[in-house]
Amino acid sequence: MSLSPSDPDKVMVIRKVCDDIITCSLPFARFGVLKFGGRATLVRLQTGSIAVFSPVALTQSVREAVDSLNGTVKYLIAPDMEHHLFLNDWTKAYPDADVIAPEGLWEKREKNPDTAGPRFKYIFTPENKKTLHISDEFAADLDIEYVHAHANRDIVILHKPSATLIQADMFFNPPAVEQYQKSEEGPRDGLTNKIYVSVMSTEGSAIGQQRFIWYVLSKNDREAFKRSVQRIDEWEFDRAIPCHGDTVDQGAKDMFRTLFRWFLSTQGSQ
Repeated sequence: MSLSPSDPDKVMVIRKVCDDIITCSLPFARFGVLKFGGRATLVRLQTGSIAVFSPVALTQSVREAVDSLNGTVKYLIAPDMEHHLFLNDWTKAYPDADVIAPEGLWEKREKNPDTAGPRFKYIFTPENKKTLHISDEFAADLDIEYVHAHANRDIVILHKPSATLIQADMFFNPPAVEQYQKSEEGPRDGLTNKIYVSVMSTEGSAIGQQRFIWYVLSKNDREAFKRSVQRIDEWEFDRAIPCHGDTVDQGAKDMFRTLFRWFLSTQGSQ
């Protein structure tokens, strides 16, 4: 079964979230079954430089979205071990852009002839996560937390001017309505996806996703994961843009605190 659409431009949904942020969303099915949806986020810094978070297929509509920001693509962020498949196309189109990624991803890509090649300028590790300085312009607009204890080694950023949290796999917000907006398939199609949406819902207590985060995403080192969650919780944000599922246009901080309640509580999970 196909993971991504054969003609991504046909189903690409371009959305201007605010003056400096554009999202590029499209269908994506994990394991060819689970309709997660995929999304790139384009962020224009105050200097005019553009940061691309989780690059998707570089289609004509995506290129036009980049051009509409009237800036220069300077940073390509592969936010974890899974969100990197289209880096080659982006580095060829924007050869002066610096790649930002977690430790281990370059080695993973080099093992596959289809992904090998692009050099990484900035690589986050547990040791350098507090000291790695991308640039003054980057730091002026973006806070960054490398969640090395996450199962996928996630990089999370905050766009400070718009109070927007941008993340890959820290949490999901199904169903992926926007990402399947132009698709003939719906995000709830099939029994498996109905179950996925129900279990991973962010509504109410969101107990299913809380358990997924606790027992799956943070299992390698919950104390380190907790420290990252607590740092992110210190940020000011009301909007959240996940790679999988719909954008949270308001109330994102409350959602975050619900999903990560066990890491923000002194008692933790039972």
